[in-house]
Amino acid sequence: MTKPAATVAQNTWEFLRDPMITPTGFREYDARWKYPDDINLPGITALGMGLGTQMYEAGIEPVIAVGNDYRDYSLTIKNALMLGLMRAGIRVRDIGPALSPMAYFSQFHLDAPAVAMVTASHNPNGWTGVKMGFERPLTHGPDEMGRLREIVLNGEQVAREGGSYEFVDGVREAYIDDLCGDFKMSRKLRVVCATGNGTASAFAPMILERIGVEVVPSHNQLDYNFPHYNPNPEAMEMLHDMAASVKESGADLALGFDGDGDRCGVVDNEGEEIFADKVGVIMARDLSKLYPGSTFVADVKSTGLFASDPELKKHGAKADYWKTGHSHMKRRVKELGALAGFEKSGHYFLAEPIGRGYDCGMRVAVEMCKLLDRNPDMSMADLRRALPVTYATPTMSPYCSDTEKYDVLERLVQKLVALADDGGSLGGRKITNVVTVNGARVMLENGAWGLVRASSNTPNLVVVCESPESDAEMRAIFADLDAVIRTEPAVGDYDQTI
Repeated sequence: MTKPAATVAQNTWEFLRDPMITPTGFREYDARWKYPDDINLPGITALGMGLGTQMYEAGIEPVIAVGNDYRDYSLTIKNALMLGLMRAGIRVRDIGPALSPMAYFSQFHLDAPAVAMVTASHNPNGWTGVKMGFERPLTHGPDEMGRLREIVLNGEQVAREGGSYEFVDGVREAYIDDLCGDFKMSRKLRVVCATGNGTASAFAPMILERIGVEVVPSHNQLDYNFPHYNPNPEAMEMLHDMAASVKESGADLALGFDGDGDRCGVVDNEGEEIFADKVGVIMARDLSKLYPGSTFVADVKSTGLFASDPELKKHGAKADYWKTGHSHMKRRVKELGALAGFEKSGHYFLAEPIGRGYDCGMRVAVEMCKLLDRNPDMSMADLRRALPVTYATPTMSPYCSDTEKYDVLERLVQKLVALADDGGSLGGRKITNVVTVNGARVMLENGAWGLVRASSNTPNLVVVCESPESDAEMRAIFADLDAVIRTEPAVGDYDQTI
């Protein structure tokens, strides 16, 4: 296999023949490119052949389940990927159009040792990518992605005999049966189901109705043009739209799902947008009553309440803060035997006996309905108000190119550690510690904090701040942290701010 080029001009003979792959598309825990600007179809085939070669290196049975999201070009991408897998000697089991968690489920359902899901997740149209894994329920982390990158970019793929193709029907139905079982709501619940015209449109309304929920539809028609907004329940645009639907319909809550269905966002019955980490605390409170002494993993962008909440402490819950990213979180949940992991982006990892440990927005939706069923006298707003009050920013993402962001972050971490060593402060609060497990989480004397890290999926940094005292203090912390970030000229504008 020849080495792929970083660029091959479009509308040329070579573009139809030679693999073209931009190296920055290999991320920490999945692969994403703009198509066809950064990768062409021969490049996707080279990626598939590289993944198949890696399967043989790992010594696993050469069988893989493959799915694709609803974007109009995803089937073309999947076909090119499967061609490469078959050339590498892999037996491909095609599950058809799918959510990412449906693909993860298919590993268990079909007893397949590997999975590859063609999706750009919540990225805008024009992006494509692959989420992949060998050891269920885990997906590739930095080591596996690094080796895959080497195989593909160095042309180390090996052609083997024995590759084959099989289309497997019925996985979607089995996935929905697995989610719902025979559970039925005992209280009336009216839920806005927001899917932003993404792939979850073919799943979420049906799942909620099956468990006895009255569904208020919100952009549930499949439309790969995303005419209303890009389905991303971490983005304020989608959350605001969900809130408007709740107020208009008088629903008990809104549940919103991203483009490939592995994340879930929540708006309460008063139209209050609850950031996903706070929803995680609400779920952890409920689960800790059912399973006392449980460990919960939270990513470094998440609220400090997982460690400080008196209700969680009362039930012996233990908190572990870990690296952001679905692959990192899944792995940590499995390593610790945790009951669940919660990420501020809305990825939740519900392990046995609730789920199988992978991130599934549909599972979260079902469990949220079960939670409300177990608490018939509580509204979603009541559950929100029962939490200790903190003031947090949304997840904000200033632009920083993929080629510069990690170097920029390394310098920012050094500056923030130096600020702490000099007795410095943010927002008038003394810095007590800088946690550098994933970027820099700057801990302040009253439990407030500010975080800067590099996005694993897009050309951005990620910034989050939280204060237990006031909105004004949270804004002051952000202003001081941003002043440090602005010392780096490669950092551009924020996608949203406070």
